[in-house]
Amino acid sequence: MESIRGEISSKGKELMSAAILEFRHITMSYPAGEGQHRTVLNDVGFRLTRGETVSLAGRSGSGKSTLLHLAAGISIPTTGDVLLAGENLSDCGEQVRTSLRSRHVGLVFQFFHLLSHLSVGENVALPGWLAGRDNASLNRRARDLLDRVGLADRADDPVGLLSGGEMQRVAICRALLLAPELVLADEPTGSLDDQTGAQVMNLLLDLVRAEGGTLLYVTHSSDLAAAADKVWRLHDGRLVTGGPA
Repeated sequence: MESIRGEISSKGKELMSAAILEFRHITMSYPAGEGQHRTVLNDVGFRLTRGETVSLAGRSGSGKSTLLHLAAGISIPTTGDVLLAGENLSDCGEQVRTSLRSRHVGLVFQFFHLLSHLSVGENVALPGWLAGRDNASLNRRARDLLDRVGLADRADDPVGLLSGGEMQRVAICRALLLAPELVLADEPTGSLDDQTGAQVMNLLLDLVRAEGGTLLYVTHSSDLAAAADKVWRLHDGRLVTGGPA
């Protein structure tokens, strides 16, 4: 069985200009009672090419998390098409979307979502277990990632002994375990203090760039948003994309 590191190396053979994620005329609406609907996203379209890092800014309720859920295939749009690695998620059932997400996407959340009954290393290895991957290669990959975030000596510790910043580092390692082409991060520093948040954000950016991945992250911080290659903004349901931050 080919090692996970070998899979990472093979990514370098892909055309970096290819789109890993594409939104085509996406509208997302929710029932608002009495036959009314609230439109959160309105005719949103973009192409996210491999190797890019993009931050997504906007006020609370502007649809940032909704956009990430659509990108991951957790939700499907009211109208329009979402393409992940060339596959149209809008045409897929839930089982197929779940499979595509596990193959192509790593997710980082604000509140870590680590399992308290597992050790640090086991939390990192969990996506590989669920995917039926080889334990030996998973353990090597998990240890390597933990070493790169300064937590190699905590691999066997219960996650409950970690600080918030350390927990988010573990969550980042878990998201990167299977070398996803796309990492989606929803307010990854939102539950951390400013200093720790900046350290975690820089770590996430460095790791994704080092592995040749693509990162789309939501943040309320203008400073953290500016760390990306590009800053996009949602306003009144519409996406404003631009050049360098």
